[in-house]
Amino acid sequence: MKFFQSKKKGWRAAAALSIVLFATACTREYIEDINGVCFERDVLPIFQSNCTQSGCHNSASREAGYDLSNYNGILKAVEPGNYKHSEAYSVITKTVGEEAMPPSPYNHLTDEQITTISLWIEEGAKNSTCASTTCDTTGVTLSGSVMPLLQTYCNGCHGGSAPSGDINLTNYNGIKPAPTTVRL
Repeated sequence: MKFFQSKKKGWRAAAALSIVLFATACTREYIEDINGVCFERDVLPIFQSNCTQSGCHNSASREAGYDLSNYNGILKAVEPGNYKHSEAYSVITKTVGEEAMPPSPYNHLTDEQITTISLWIEEGAKNSTCASTTCDTTGVTLSGSVMPLLQTYCNGCHGGSAPSGDINLTNYNGIKPAPTTVRL
């Protein structure tokens, strides 16, 4: 992985981000489908974006013995069918103290993210993968389409009071400038 430092190469990062956001823009609209919460599409990205930063609950650091970068690791912190007795639910709903996760300076999970995780646990915490459906790209907006994707996939690192790489993707002013330092 390289870090691009020049403004010339910044457009590549902006283009890559645009492609990722466009390609995944349709996935959010199916979160409350008739099949319930999908682990791979709805739950795993929340854990990966918010819990697996360097020094936290990733496969290298395994802080407190947890690797939350994959299904088996996440399952160790949940009690399938009972979100209220799951350690994962307990720590993501705390807002203060040492047990509150993610810790400062990272943003706490949104109510929607907490609801998604609790529904997944209550539905049995299955390792589900979901078939993709046809994507309708009409009506894609920053607030309705792009911001929810950034919240799920990016703001765990690029949000809060100390965003990674000093790139804050929580508002339009942070998204609009072409990045000059991006890890690809």
